[in-house]
Amino acid sequence: MTHSPTMQRLTWRSFGPGILMASAAIGGSHLVASTQAGALYGWQLAIMIVLANLAKYPFYRFATEYTYSTGTSLVAGYAKISRVYLWAFFVLCIISGVISTGAVALLCAVILGQILPWELSTLALSAIVMASSWLLLFAGHYKLLDSLTKWIIVCLTIATLAAVCIAAGKPANIATDFIPASPWNLAALGFIIALMGWMPAPLEFSAITSVWTAKKIRTDHTTRYQGMVDFNVGYFTSAILALFFLALGVFVQYGTGQEIAMQGGAYVPQLIQMYTQTIGEWSRLLVAFIAFLCMYGTVITCADGYGRTNAESLSLLLSNSTEHTEKYVSRWVAFTIVAGFGLIAFFSGQMATLLKFAMISAFVTAPIFAYLNYALVKKEGHLSTGMKWFALAGIAFLAGFTLLFLLQFFGIIGS
Repeated sequence: MTHSPTMQRLTWRSFGPGILMASAAIGGSHLVASTQAGALYGWQLAIMIVLANLAKYPFYRFATEYTYSTGTSLVAGYAKISRVYLWAFFVLCIISGVISTGAVALLCAVILGQILPWELSTLALSAIVMASSWLLLFAGHYKLLDSLTKWIIVCLTIATLAAVCIAAGKPANIATDFIPASPWNLAALGFIIALMGWMPAPLEFSAITSVWTAKKIRTDHTTRYQGMVDFNVGYFTSAILALFFLALGVFVQYGTGQEIAMQGGAYVPQLIQMYTQTIGEWSRLLVAFIAFLCMYGTVITCADGYGRTNAESLSLLLSNSTEHTEKYVSRWVAFTIVAGFGLIAFFSGQMATLLKFAMISAFVTAPIFAYLNYALVKKEGHLSTGMKWFALAGIAFLAGFTLLFLLQFFGIIGS
């Protein structure tokens, strides 16, 4: 049996940006929001996880398609549309990068504290997470990140599947007086918006993915076919694992009668403890390992992704080209990590609030990035009729929920 040349070119090395995006995505949205959704509402919010992933799919796809069509990233495309918009994107990306990297690093530090045999302060653990992330990126740059995250995703997927199978075989006991809660009311809207905000990741990550893709094309000379397979594997791995984390919440916590800790830093240790009580003490390290892989992969991809994207934005703003991007990358990665650690050091008591704010603001700004990605690809003339209507439906979904949330937020409609 013979294989086509296209299929023969699909190798382990072909994968990269799509897997990096998955590693970044499988963090706060999966470990905290998805699992809390299962713990609070059972299987009811599975439909919202599916719809959020479907609604954002065209715009992440456009990022890969645009880069392979033009050889440049979405950031360069934004610069062509408007210098003002590039400035706005740059500023928002700096702010979001610091908040997101700091928040996920703090969660990672809390989990690390559950694994280590000795006790350290959260600040010291955060320093370990940040310093090790910086060293990995500084020593290996994109090549090491590209290779490391593939193995993180493989280990994470296997460990998560094992954990869900174990939990399904021995689910938690439902309390006799348990009354199921419904998420289908305005009071739960904020939680649903936060859940969808980072599902699978903030839509600005489409621009980051395109920057990684442009780098991958230059370093490994990947083809459009390889790039699209890589993207789809990464995207749908992230989407499916979100449902598995929802299942963890259902099997381990839903209906037990125990109050669910809503702050991420408090929730993860609670989840590990509940899992240990349900399955057995031996499972503590398994769940902690899964959680750590989730968050550590997110930390290093956020630091590199935001740093690399900010470097490209600055290069475009200063010289109208991307030729100076590599010169700025290490500085922006260091800035993102140091500023993120500073956020942990000085505002650790408010990090849970900042995390929720970051997730909600990611959803509220999603329609803007969605439309811009749609406009860029449409301008290039690579938009099929089916994908056009898919994208418009996604914009309508994102804009509709954003409008509903803003109407509630400003008190125009009641809760």
